[in-house]
Amino acid sequence: MDAQRLFDLINSKEFGKEFADLNWQGSFRDYLNVVLERPEVARTAFQRVYDMIMTYGSKNYIEYKKEITHYNFFDDPHDNGKDAIFGLDVHLQKLVNVFKAAAQRYGPEKRVILLHGPVGSSKSTIARLLKKGLERYSKTPDGALYTYTWNNLADILEMEDVMPCPVHEEPLHLIPFEQRETVLTQLNQNRDRGKSVHIEGDTCPACRFVYRALMEHYKGSWDKVISNHIQVRRLVLSERDRVGIGTYQPKDEKNQDSTELTGDINYRKIAIYGSDSDPRAFNFDGEFNVANRGIIEFIEVLKLDVAFLYDLLTASQEHKIKPKKFAQCDIDEVIIGHTNEPEFRKLLGNEFMEALRDRTIKIDVPYITKLKEEIKIYEKDFNSVSVPHIHIAPHTLEMAAMWSILTRLEEPKKANLTLLQKLKLYNGKTSQQFTEDNIKELRKEAKREGMDGVSPRYIQDKISNALVLDKGAGCINPFIVLNELESGLKGHSLINNDEVRKHYKELLSDVKREYEDMVKHEVQRAISADESAIDKLCGNYIDNVKAYVQREKVRNPFTGADEEPDERLMRSIEEKIDIPESRKDDFRREIMNYIGALALDGKSFDFRTNERLHRALELKMFEDQKDTIKLTTLVSNVVDRETQAKIDVVKNRLIKNYGYCEICASDVLAFVASIFARGDVSKSDKDK
Repeated sequence: MDAQRLFDLINSKEFGKEFADLNWQGSFRDYLNVVLERPEVARTAFQRVYDMIMTYGSKNYIEYKKEITHYNFFDDPHDNGKDAIFGLDVHLQKLVNVFKAAAQRYGPEKRVILLHGPVGSSKSTIARLLKKGLERYSKTPDGALYTYTWNNLADILEMEDVMPCPVHEEPLHLIPFEQRETVLTQLNQNRDRGKSVHIEGDTCPACRFVYRALMEHYKGSWDKVISNHIQVRRLVLSERDRVGIGTYQPKDEKNQDSTELTGDINYRKIAIYGSDSDPRAFNFDGEFNVANRGIIEFIEVLKLDVAFLYDLLTASQEHKIKPKKFAQCDIDEVIIGHTNEPEFRKLLGNEFMEALRDRTIKIDVPYITKLKEEIKIYEKDFNSVSVPHIHIAPHTLEMAAMWSILTRLEEPKKANLTLLQKLKLYNGKTSQQFTEDNIKELRKEAKREGMDGVSPRYIQDKISNALVLDKGAGCINPFIVLNELESGLKGHSLINNDEVRKHYKELLSDVKREYEDMVKHEVQRAISADESAIDKLCGNYIDNVKAYVQREKVRNPFTGADEEPDERLMRSIEEKIDIPESRKDDFRREIMNYIGALALDGKSFDFRTNERLHRALELKMFEDQKDTIKLTTLVSNVVDRETQAKIDVVKNRLIKNYGYCEICASDVLAFVASIFARGDVSKSDKDK
C-alpha cells in the first residue's frame, strides 16, 4: 500500500456526503418542511436521549421470577465495549424509565438525575456513555436537530454581520407566542402524544435583542426579518467543540464562580457597545448555555458551593438560568450528576438542602454482586490482545473477581449459608435447599449490598502490578494476583479499619481454598479424560446394575462364566456421589426405570446427560489412574520415563481443553501433586 491509497481511503465519497449532510443549510420555510416530514427533529433533550437509547434495541430476560430489560446501548457497541456497563441491568432499567417518563413530560424532566454509589461503580462511565452516545446520535438521520444563524446584520445593527445563536436554540422559538398555538394545532394533526411537536421557551437574550431591533427596522414585518436574516442549519453536538454537551467539575470554594455555569461579561466589547447589560457584550458560554439542547454532567455534584446548587434548582425545575444582568432565559437539557456516599449522607443531613433533595431523582449505581459480570470487567482490560506477551492462567481473573464480590456481600442471616455459597447462588447456581424465591429473599434482606467493599479499580491496579512484576516467566497465576491483593491491603487508602482488613484477608483464604478445589477437579478430569475408558466403565456399571435389579448373573467377558453382580464396583462409583448404603437399591431402580423410559421413546442412555453420574465416573477413573500416573512424584526430582509420558498426556489435555500454557500447566500439576502428597501423608499418619 502506498501513500496515495491511504489518502484515497481518507478522502472517500462517503466522507464528502456525510460532510454535506451534517452541514445542511436552508431557509426557515425549508425547516418547516423538515418538521412536517420529521417532527422528531424538534424533540426535547429528554426525548432525544431516550430515543437514542432505544435505537440500539433491548432484550428481556427473567431473573428470580422478575422480567428485566437489558438495553444494548450500555454495551457501548460503537467503541467495541470500551465503556460497557456490566451487571447493572436493574439499575440501568430504572434510569431508562426516568428518561422515558421525562420524554412523555410526566415530571422527571424537571428533576436532576443523581447517580449515587461507591467509588469506582461506573457512575462516570454511564454519564460518559450518554454524552458520547448523544454526540454520535446527532450525526445520524434519526438524531438530526437544527439551530439558526442571524445574517446581514452589520448595516442595520452596527455589529458583526453574522451571529450564530449563542445557545444553538430550536428554530421554532422564532415563531411569535401569539401564533404558536395555531401553528402547533396544524403541525400535530393526526399525531399521537408521543410524537407531537411542542414549542417551549423563548429566544436567548442575544437573539431577542437582534429580533426586536430587526422588527423595529422592518416595521413589524416578521416575514422580512425571517426571510432576510435567518438561516437554519444542521446542529452536530460535540463535547470537544462545546456544543450541546457540557461538563462541570467543582473546584475549591475560592475559585468557584457561578459565571462558569451561566456566562460572563465580555469586557472588551463593553467599550464598543457602551453597557455591560448589552447582550452583545456578554459571552453566553457557561456550561448551562453550552449544554442547551443536549446534556450537562456535574462531576461530584454535591461538592458544589451552595450558590451553584441554587442555580441547579432553577435549571432543573423551571428550565431557566439567570445570566448576570439579564432576565432568566430558557434552557432545554438533561442535567445528570453523580456523587459518592459521604457527600450524599451530608446532603441528607443538611436541612437547608431540602429543596435540592426534592428536585432530585436518585439512581443507585452499586458494585456488581454477580461473579460472571465482574469477570467481564477484567477480561475487557486483560486479555490476549491487550496483554499479548504474558499468559494469564485460567481462573486468575475469576479468583480476583470472586474476592472482590465477597467483600461487597453482606453476611447471610441463614445459619446454614456461607458467604461463598451466597456468591454462587447470586451467580446462578441453584440447589434443592435454595430456590429462586430464597435468593430473592436474600437480596431483599441485604439492604446495602454492593454499596461497600473493594472497587474494581483496586483489582485492576493489582493485576497490573502482577503483570509488571512478572519476572520473565511469561505467565501469571491466581496465587500471584491474590498475593498482590493481600499485600496491597496494608496501604489501601480507603480501608482504615483493622477489623475490615482482617475480614478481607480471611476472604482471601476462602478464595484460595476454592481455587484449590477447582484445580483439583480440573486435574482429576484431565487424568480421567479418556472418553472410551469412561464409556467402558459406564457400560460395566449399567450391566451390573441391570443384573442386580433383575436378580440375574453377569457374564465375565474373559472367562465366559456367569457371576454375581460386582457389588464392589457399583458401590465404588455410587459413593462418589454420596449414595448411602441404605439408598443404593432405590438409586439403581431409578437408573433402570430411566433407561427403560428412554428405550420406549427410541432413545439410548448417555451418562453425559446426568451430571452427577458423569462426575462420579470421572472421579472413579481418577482414583483408578492416579496411582499409575504417580502424580505425587512431581514434587520429587526423580520421575521415570513412563510416568513422565503419562504426565505429559495430562498436561497436554490441560493446555488443549482448559486454556493452560506450558508454564501454568506444569505449575498446576505440581500444586495439585503437592495437595495429594499432603493427603497421603495425613492418611498414613491416621493409619499409624
